[in-house]
Formats: sequence, structure tokens, C-alpha cells
Amino acid sequence: MAERQIVGLGGSASEEETRRLLAYVVGLTGKPSPRVCAVPTAVGDAADSVLRLYGLLPEEARTSHLPFFPWPPSDLRRFVLEQDVIFVGGGNTANMLAIWRVHRFDEIAREAWESGIVLSGWSAGMICWFEAGVTDSFGPQLEGLRDGLGFLPGSACPHYDSEKLRRPVYTKLVAEGFPPGVAADDGVGLHYVDTELIEVVSVQEGAAAYRVAADGEAPLPARLLG
Repeated sequence: MAERQIVGLGGSASEEETRRLLAYVVGLTGKPSPRVCAVPTAVGDAADSVLRLYGLLPEEARTSHLPFFPWPPSDLRRFVLEQDVIFVGGGNTANMLAIWRVHRFDEIAREAWESGIVLSGWSAGMICWFEAGVTDSFGPQLEGLRDGLGFLPGSACPHYDSEKLRRPVYTKLVAEGFPPGVAADDGVGLHYVDTELIEVVSVQEGAAAYRVAADGEAPLPARLLG
């Protein structure tokens, strides 16, 4: 079997720092000119989000994007399985998942993961791979979302250091029975192989990730990317 890899990113950082974070993700393919596909469903396929990502990716990346508006490409499965990295941007996680499921992209994404294509993304593109997550999909308040794709067990919370309500809402949810999981500050990446977290990386001094359980949180060791 191919090595199944997911890299969840807590959020972007400065431009230079985000370039390093994305270079780490793209480097996991082991290819000199990898194909990287942006999936901007969570922001309604907004062109500016795609162009921003293109400008931050390594020069060697061969870029494309996957639209779902007004409809996805007729050769959706073939298009996705030709990629080396699928990168999902931030936005409305609940809306994104609903659209994906209508078009069976959830099934195709699992097939891509199982075939060795690296799955990644920040914010919505981080929590979507888990069973559950903390989201602002339903309004400016934060709530728990329990119908993630479930490729990875448990829950996840991005923007742990940059949005003041993230930590108290997530820890309260978990203490009350929400699935335990992981939280990541902006500029932090969580690298999973199969369903095991094998490395935490960071592009900012002091930025961290945490295991969050009903009895509290514990920091995870992180490697600073040079």
C-alpha cells in the first residue's frame, strides 16, 4: 500500500513563514515537480484565495484548482487522482463538506489518500479530515462539528493562538464530551502517516500544537522549520 499522508495546518502565518510551511508539505511528495491542486470550496471557489495560494507555493509546483461552482469537472475522479497534493483552503467547513458529499468528492478524496496523494490544508482544510472539529460555519460563534470526513480519528481545532475564543470553546466542548483531539496554532503543521501523528512542525518560535482531552491540554514537541 502507498503511504497515506495528511498534513493539517493550524493557519497561515507571515508570507515568508507560510512559504516554508507549504514547502514542507509539497516536499513530502518526494517529487521534483509535484502537481498541487487547490480546492477553494469553503470560500465558494473565490479566485483570490486560489491566486494567493499559487503565489505561496514553491516554484517547482505545478498548480491547478478544483472548482465546484457551477459544477465540478466531468472527469472529477481522474483529475483528482492525477495530483500529488490536494490542498484545501479555509472558509465554511460545513458548507464545503455538504457540497463535496453531493458530488461524492468525499469518496474520491479517500481514494486519493489511500493511493498516496498528500492531503493538506489550513483551517477548514485542517479540520475536514477529522471526525469532528471546532468551526464558525454556523455563525460568528464557534461550535462543534461532528460530521467530518473521519479519515483521522478524534477532533481538531485550528487558529488556537490567533482567535481568542478557540481555546476556551474547544476545551469546554471536549470536557463536556466532544471527541478529544489536537489543536494547532497558526504556522504549525501536524503530519500524519496513516492515522498516526508522527511530527509537529512550526515556522514560528513559540507556536505549538496540543493534545486536548477531557482533563486538559498538553503541548506536543514541535520541530522548527528553518
